Amino acid sequence: MKVAGFTFIRNAVRYDYPIVEAIRSVLPLCDYFVVALGRSEDDTEALIRSIDDRRIHILPTEWDDSLREGGRVLAVETGKAFQAIPQAYDWCFYIQGDECIHEQDYPAIRQAMESRLDDPHTEGLLFHYRHFYGSYDYTGASRRWYRREVRIIRNNKNIKSWRDAQGFRWADGRKLRVRQIPACIYHYGWVKDPAAQQRKLRNFNRLWHSDEIAEQRVGRSETYRYDGTEPLERFTGAHPAVMQPRISTMNWQFETDPSTIRRRLKDRISQWIERRTGWRPGEYKNFTLLP
Repeated sequence: MKVAGFTFIRNAVRYDYPIVEAIRSVLPLCDYFVVALGRSEDDTEALIRSIDDRRIHILPTEWDDSLREGGRVLAVETGKAFQAIPQAYDWCFYIQGDECIHEQDYPAIRQAMESRLDDPHTEGLLFHYRHFYGSYDYTGASRRWYRREVRIIRNNKNIKSWRDAQGFRWADGRKLRVRQIPACIYHYGWVKDPAAQQRKLRNFNRLWHSDEIAEQRVGRSETYRYDGTEPLERFTGAHPAVMQPRISTMNWQFETDPSTIRRRLKDRISQWIERRTGWRPGEYKNFTLLP
């Protein structure tokens, strides 16, 4: 079995993406890794090269910033990285620039890839998600956070990155048939210094909207104010080892008391059902889950 990883990135330094941690978290499972490196205005290329691993192959790219409908440019850049993976590899492990996997999940991930290698019905592998918000001590608990997504796919170039690159589908629009695996993606997109978070959000909104609308949505403040009323749960587990240096240098304060936050009745009912049955009513699923 041969495994290739892939990702895309641009201006990782300016927007404080933990891209090095993301890549390093996946590398132990990969024989080859493609980074679609968009032309940047900072030292992102030097940052990627600092990993200094022979398995990493940098693919220089140019982003088409006119592709603002639904964040399409993100899917286009994901596709460039995926298409650059040679056919010799069986599975392709996708990781975004603000995601990591935990080393404790390596055995389960490897076992899932090996056991399903010759199963043509399994077109991808599905991961659970933890979305951190405000600090490394809290995870999102409302329905706005997606709880699962496909991160390992067959090396079939008829599979395409879907919409804003959150998941994948076949070129004709059919959903991938996937298996759930007992592994988790740790998502750190909402854990940054407030100034870096504001810069990131302003830039990110421009991938969907005009500059004027992006400015209206984000505001003119130089720092992001984390929402103290966001429904959260305290995280008591351990973070991936690759994230520990970053976590130890956290230099902002975020305080909240999840017990005082009143959730919408709809969310409370949905969470009650989910905890007892595993089913989330009305959940958007960009995949077909196999038993």
